[in-house]
Amino acid sequence: AMTGEECYAIACDRRFGVDLQTIAFDYEKIFQMGDRLFCGLGGFVTDIQTVHEKLQFRKNIYEQKENRQMSVKVFENMLSNMLYEHRFGPFFVSTIIAGLHTDKNGVTKPYISGTDLIGATGNPEDFITAGNGSDQLMGICEALWRPKMSPDELFECISQSILNAADRDAKSGWGVTVYIVEKDQVTKKVVKQRMD
Repeated sequence: AMTGEECYAIACDRRFGVDLQTIAFDYEKIFQMGDRLFCGLGGFVTDIQTVHEKLQFRKNIYEQKENRQMSVKVFENMLSNMLYEHRFGPFFVSTIIAGLHTDKNGVTKPYISGTDLIGATGNPEDFITAGNGSDQLMGICEALWRPKMSPDELFECISQSILNAADRDAKSGWGVTVYIVEKDQVTKKVVKQRMD
């Protein structure tokens, strides 16, 4: 996930595989959890499915009980607590949370965060990575990211970053899904990549 000027982008590769064997190349690892709230899950596929279902269930219970939508910071705490509850038998997932947060002055800012498999959080101002190609992504993101990018610039930056990282990681790739989230719209784009 990357932040921009009152917007953010979240992207993932589309490969589903076991070690170096590819099973599918249209697997979604990003889940929309609210109007402007997304969660990216990387790692063991059955754990991704389990964590997504548990998150959706807990979020629905919260929203029904509180009669309001869950904010990105509350969602981050809920996810962190859920993962920490399972610290002795953890889910093998790394997570990214991204959303738009409106502060007390009414200013909308992007908020991105990530956790490890036992729920320890980190919330940088610029970008965050997770999953197989995370090491490759860090270097290219540091080189390309800059503050206050427009949605179009952000799309170009995040898609070039993940495409280059996936080219250097044999367990990632087969295309990229990118979501660009602004105050008034969400745009989903699928970027093709080498299929070998």
